[in-house]
Amino acid sequence: MIGDSLSAEYGLTRGKGWVALLDARLAQAKIAATVVNASISGDTTSGGRSRLPALLAQHRPGVVIIELGGNDALRGLPLSMTRDNLTAMAQATIAAGAKVLIAGMQLPPNYGRQYSDEFAGLFATVAKAEHAALVPFLLKGVADGPQADTMFQPDRIHPVAAAHPVILDNVWPVLKPLLR
Repeated sequence: MIGDSLSAEYGLTRGKGWVALLDARLAQAKIAATVVNASISGDTTSGGRSRLPALLAQHRPGVVIIELGGNDALRGLPLSMTRDNLTAMAQATIAAGAKVLIAGMQLPPNYGRQYSDEFAGLFATVAKAEHAALVPFLLKGVADGPQADTMFQPDRIHPVAAAHPVILDNVWPVLKPLLR
């Protein structure tokens, strides 16, 4: 798992984030897998791209979940750079013999419709080009659900603990077939 604050349990008690909950889900499903959470709050696709080769060599994973890009957009970085970094991470993961799952993100409407639409679409574009699995919107049912106001910490960016089972439920149906 290589991601940003959404996967690094930012503002949560340790063990309450969706990646920690994934560990419990794997045990419950009797799937013998070890989860390595290499997520760092504030990380960008550039940071993930630079860290990934060492992580692949050290852990030799069978599956890599890439949950990065949100901080790129929050910083107004060029979408082409985000796309190129995600592509390079997917290619490096595949070259290392692992399967790839890309977790997509969307932006609030204040970034402008064109930028927001292009940003949301780049995850699917990379996943399709690299034959990677895709969770189209990691925060589906959290950011766009009827209880959205209660699903975020006061910063309105980071989900509260109650949102993390929903996030895991978004990832699990896409991840589970990759674990076979």
